[in-house]
Amino acid sequence: MKPNLPRTTRAAILVQQRQPLVVDEIELPDTLDAGQVFVEVKHSGICGSQLGEIAGVKGPDKWLPHLLGHEGGAVVLNTGPGVRHVAPGDHVVMHWRSGRGIDAAPGSYRWRGSPLDGNRLNAGCITTFQQHAVVSENRVTKIPDDVPLDIAALFGCPVTTGLGVVENNAQLKPGQSVVVWGAGGVGLNIIQGAAMVSATPIIAIDLHDGRLQLAKQLGAAHTVNAHQQTPEETAERVRTLLGPLPGADVVIDNTGLPSVIRAAYDLTSPRGRTILVGVPKHDADTTLHTLPLHFDKTLTGSHGGECVPDRDIPRYLKLVAAGKLDLAPLITHRYTLDDINTALDELRDGTVVGRCMIDL
Repeated sequence: MKPNLPRTTRAAILVQQRQPLVVDEIELPDTLDAGQVFVEVKHSGICGSQLGEIAGVKGPDKWLPHLLGHEGGAVVLNTGPGVRHVAPGDHVVMHWRSGRGIDAAPGSYRWRGSPLDGNRLNAGCITTFQQHAVVSENRVTKIPDDVPLDIAALFGCPVTTGLGVVENNAQLKPGQSVVVWGAGGVGLNIIQGAAMVSATPIIAIDLHDGRLQLAKQLGAAHTVNAHQQTPEETAERVRTLLGPLPGADVVIDNTGLPSVIRAAYDLTSPRGRTILVGVPKHDADTTLHTLPLHFDKTLTGSHGGECVPDRDIPRYLKLVAAGKLDLAPLITHRYTLDDINTALDELRDGTVVGRCMIDL
């Protein structure tokens, strides 16, 4: 690494699950390995995946302490051997889905004299809750310099996942009905994507009125607040909105809650599609009546909307430039790195309406 580049940076560190992150100085690697890219992170979003990681949704974390974050807008400062798709000075989206380029080894950081684990299951090819980061070439996509880097961060997960769910998983057609269960960062982009393909009606479900108001602004025809209701009761309210239809053509669950998954599946029409975006806890199961799956009903999980970042990000940026995709309303709360635990708490309790942005 060039001597004029920083040797340390500030980062938010997951030291113990279900505890606040520790914001502290960490040591950066001395050199870059093949395929590694050194960036200055300008903005990072927070996804529900990070809340799940902190809470231990996938089980005990064997790799503590480590770094977090998988969506950001950054500027490239340096590149390691073999990197061909970005260069110093480039503005980039940092994303967790693999794109073009080398799948490089994780960055090697140190904290208080000990290594910060760089395993691929947790804090490997990309981390964004820090002012500088070493990431894999295939986790960054170059964008035009006039794209604001806070807007760029949204393409790291919520935009690409949301539009990818509509395009690749749900394969929504004009005139088809869609129910979006959970109107957070990803859900709001699913709603916006559904509106762009003229799905109708678009029904948004959430626990917080603020999110539902934003959902209506972005294209939902109807909204349902599910607070203090069972999923089955919520589904019955949705049925009244669907009228004589035998269920929705597409029901998309962003919650990962087994009871909601079951209700979403039952709410789907006999030949409809249930898409699971939210990830259940590692020990949470649900029971479904599977006979309809033999007669054209489908149930499938989504992995980031199956997006291909280097292919899809340029396409979606054209939608922004054409005024067809409105991302500015999605950033509803901003925080500094020192306030990241407040951001996490306010995301958990629903204070954050859209996407919160950590300005680094």
